[in-house]
Amino acid sequence: MKILVSNDDGYLAPGIIALADALASIAEITVVAPDSNRSGSSNSLTLDRPLSVYRAANGFYFVNGTPSDCVHVALTGLIADKPDLVVSGINQGQNMGDDTLYSGTVAAATEGYLFGIPSIAFSQVEKGWKELDAAARKAREIVQRRFDALQKPYLLNVNIPNLPYDKLGKIVPTRLGKRHQSEAVIRTQDPHGREIFWIGPAGAARDAGEGTDFHATAAGNVSITPLQIDLTHAAQLDALARACHD
Repeated sequence: MKILVSNDDGYLAPGIIALADALASIAEITVVAPDSNRSGSSNSLTLDRPLSVYRAANGFYFVNGTPSDCVHVALTGLIADKPDLVVSGINQGQNMGDDTLYSGTVAAATEGYLFGIPSIAFSQVEKGWKELDAAARKAREIVQRRFDALQKPYLLNVNIPNLPYDKLGKIVPTRLGKRHQSEAVIRTQDPHGREIFWIGPAGAARDAGEGTDFHATAAGNVSITPLQIDLTHAAQLDALARACHD
């Protein structure tokens, strides 16, 4: 089995190191990740400048670009053989609900999916890397499941509570919850007195009921959500057709 590993926290992040180490015992892995933290980069590709690829002492490749850049470059020119699976993470912090639209972790997996390769994004619910070894062990178990019953390619989003391995609950299939809108920007000044803005924190969960990723992880379970890319609002098509012919 061949696995391409990426992330959005950068190639030096503890999460990708733990994930690569865990998967190396069951597969032939190649790591291609950003040179620095690219959290919140979503599915952006770098089109205004060339990209450079470097090799770290541990064998990881790193790219001066986004998570999507990393997977795109890997699949279209860097690696010789198409991988059986693309895996992203382990992210420092949850990617649940609306977070998935902004997440570079999910974006790296999405890029693999768009190339027709089964892909999985892994995140820990809380920041700080607490119980990372347990999360990596659980990620390896999920990869080993192979999900042969799913239509391929599939795109899965996994969130793992920061708990010891023996305290982690079951793996629960979930839907994405929803958040309230983000909090207001934080206005401050730089050292030269110029006004600057920091993006505010994500809002609280608005839909965290049973069946959602928020609900599952709050109970100590591992949430796994199948994602799709079709953004068409099918229910609006008929109304739009009538409006266009009025």
